[in-house]
Amino acid sequence: MERVLAVLATACVGGLIAFQPPVNSQLAKHTSVLGAAFVSTAISAVVMAFLLAVAGGYGELRGLTNTPLGYMTGGLLGAALVSVSLVTVRTLGAGGVVAATVSAQLIVSAVLDRLGILGLDKIGVTPLRMAGFALLLAGTALVTIR
Repeated sequence: MERVLAVLATACVGGLIAFQPPVNSQLAKHTSVLGAAFVSTAISAVVMAFLLAVAGGYGELRGLTNTPLGYMTGGLLGAALVSVSLVTVRTLGAGGVVAATVSAQLIVSAVLDRLGILGLDKIGVTPLRMAGFALLLAGTALVTIR
């Protein structure tokens, strides 16, 4: 049951993420692309700081002193996603941005799994998985073609 709940929770958040590019694009019309990206990521940082404070987890941040710098790039990757998607949503639409994002995420994730990068368990690439990637790319092409 734990796996089912994880899938459902992830799917729910995925549905919410579909709103992010168009919301940020509208914000950019009132500010700028960089301004909208800044506001979006700043609000994320404030919310996470609040949640960390409520959970009493600020002491856990002491572990950062022994953490390789590369492990702290998640925020940069998120900023890139926010910045690019708020611009490309104007051309691709929300569905196109999400399709392209999810396709790339799945394929790159499969490579990370296959190679066991960043401590992941190695998961092989089977013919069925390859077929899934091909269908995903075909679906992305169909969604983004006008």
